[in-house]
Amino acid sequence: MEDTDVEEEVVDVTVCPKCSKMTEHEILRRTMKGNGEDLLVRCIECSNVQNLQLRPPKSVSVKTTLSDRMDSRLALVEADEDELISRDDYFAHEEQTYKITRIEDSTSKESRKLEASKISAMWAVRVDRTIVPITMTEGERSVASSIECDPERVFSCGTIMKMDGRRWRIRALHTGKGRTLNGKRLANEIRRIYLHVPEDDKENYNPRY
Repeated sequence: MEDTDVEEEVVDVTVCPKCSKMTEHEILRRTMKGNGEDLLVRCIECSNVQNLQLRPPKSVSVKTTLSDRMDSRLALVEADEDELISRDDYFAHEEQTYKITRIEDSTSKESRKLEASKISAMWAVRVDRTIVPITMTEGERSVASSIECDPERVFSCGTIMKMDGRRWRIRALHTGKGRTLNGKRLANEIRRIYLHVPEDDKENYNPRY
């Protein structure tokens, strides 16, 4: 039986200035420099010797507007200065997940992608949860509330849902494009849900508001 626990061979490669391509190199000397190191290496193909300075990238703080439904706040998001950041990228900040919606350069011009050090401002929306505003209507009385749910939860007009231990029917869903009395929407598309008491519950209704 063949031995399958064979370790993979690890080789050191870098661009050789003489070969003008990426080649395997032999490390002749390694010197620690702070959080990085200096290497003296020799190209396996042409024997050219060169020094390499390996340093961890510096950290930069990107000024970012974080939005969570109707609430927005300014924060500084840490990133490596040479990290390429793109619109629609996801990142974690304070145990919450955000999606980048806009990136601007030093001239306030919008860009599709930029290195972190070149970003003057960034905008992102929270995507790991959604808070949906709700209006509950009984006769002439309306009460505002909200629920927190998964952004992908589906709400359908006409269905029954429970709020505060009571049954309600979804009469309408309001999106950024207007109110609809039919169909269904994802939670992250909804700006407000309008609830009414089901007809068969009205006669047993005992007002508590």
